[in-house]
Amino acid sequence: MPSHLPAKPKHLGIVACSAEGAALCFREIAAYSLKFMGEHMHPQVTLSCIALGEWMPAFNRGDYEGVAEFMLRETQIVANAGAQLAICPDNSAHLAFKHVAARSPIPWLHIAEEVAKAAARGGYRHAALLGTRFTMNGPVYPEMFQKHAVRISSPADEDQRIVDDIIFQELVNGVFSDTSRLRYNEVIDRMRARGCDCVILGCTEIPLLVRSDDCPLPVLDSTRLLARAAVDAALQ
Repeated sequence: MPSHLPAKPKHLGIVACSAEGAALCFREIAAYSLKFMGEHMHPQVTLSCIALGEWMPAFNRGDYEGVAEFMLRETQIVANAGAQLAICPDNSAHLAFKHVAARSPIPWLHIAEEVAKAAARGGYRHAALLGTRFTMNGPVYPEMFQKHAVRISSPADEDQRIVDDIIFQELVNGVFSDTSRLRYNEVIDRMRARGCDCVILGCTEIPLLVRSDDCPLPVLDSTRLLARAAVDAALQ
């Protein structure tokens, strides 16, 4: 949290994928900024969105250098618009992060790093990871959380299918049903029974479905944590 305000906050660039996750990220940037900048104020934000259908083939074939090319294209767009710092409200895209960071014209925040910091601040030791199949089976969260001495566990295979199917069949299409929320809570409760003490909402649409007030575990909301970290960085 910034202790003072600069004369001009940094211009933020959002390299987005799904409309729902990107919209939540932007809304949280605006809402969180009010605490520091006053009514109706937030840092300047430029958003450029990769169509989900455009880069899904690269994800499906595990071509993360190809994913990075899409991200770098959009990064250049926001940088050309004046953005000084980039974020991507898409957890799976961070499988390509090393390729992006190496060639990006502007610095980035890493979504899993911000979630890991929050887990460490909260004193959590064993986090359940919900997200797309790419995120739940990928190295992004385990590698980042290992640096903070927090264990990561993904759901069992059948539960992973439930989580992934709801993301791609419902959430990215703006469908948020109580039936699916309760199915997610059942998955999370099974993770609680395995010893998890918190759950990472590791797909940026999941916070639009899972509610902290009835979730079986404390939530680490990747979308809002990234948005708040971006505001903090913009105001340093």
